[in-house]
Amino acid sequence: MDLLPIITQSVQPIVATGGTVTDITADGIDYRVHTFTINGTFTVTDAGGDGTVEYLIVAGGGGGGSTAGTATLSGGGGAGGLLSGSTTVSATSYFVTIGTGGAGNGSSGTNSDALGLTAIGGGGGSNNFPATNGKDGGSGGGGNAGGSGTSGQGNAGAGSYGGGGGAGSAASGNTGGDGITSSISGTSVTYAQGGSVVASSPALSTANRGHGGQGLSTDAGNGSSGSGGIVIIRYPL
Repeated sequence: MDLLPIITQSVQPIVATGGTVTDITADGIDYRVHTFTINGTFTVTDAGGDGTVEYLIVAGGGGGGSTAGTATLSGGGGAGGLLSGSTTVSATSYFVTIGTGGAGNGSSGTNSDALGLTAIGGGGGSNNFPATNGKDGGSGGGGNAGGSGTSGQGNAGAGSYGGGGGAGSAASGNTGGDGITSSISGTSVTYAQGGSVVASSPALSTANRGHGGQGLSTDAGNGSSGSGGIVIIRYPL
């Protein structure tokens, strides 16, 4: 589902810089889009008619857990927390921090910050030597018991060394929780999906989506890393 609100055309457009800037048209309205995949600054020089912007803020996803020896079970990483909505800005500079994905040894992702809002990094999936629980986070990692998600940002990971939670739903068994699809960039993209648990060869997550990394159910080794976060801000022209 798409969480974006509908914003009416401003009489006087916002003037701002920062990130990678693109112009799109959606539902007959022209928008300017600022996309941040690394730390930067969103600088507003003119707040326009009412200063209203839409935002998507996604934290880094948690890494899948690692296994060793005969302890071949680890949990999937929880997705990075996801925030989406609208707010008002003034003529000032807003520092933007992009969260990093957790390593495939059960490390949690880090937070993303923008416009005074913080998306919480995804919880790492548990390692199974000794048995541990998934870490709490934006969404929780899978583990002996699943980690908890942050209210309004994500969901819980699964127990029994299952998948990590996603922004759209909790994990179920070895399957990571669903992400959330947004078209704020002008293209429909799914963000903040929980990491699943696979038998071997855990796959890398798509960069800058806030997905959790995959855990392992059969082979010994490391899970995959979670993907880094992203911040997208747009407003009518």
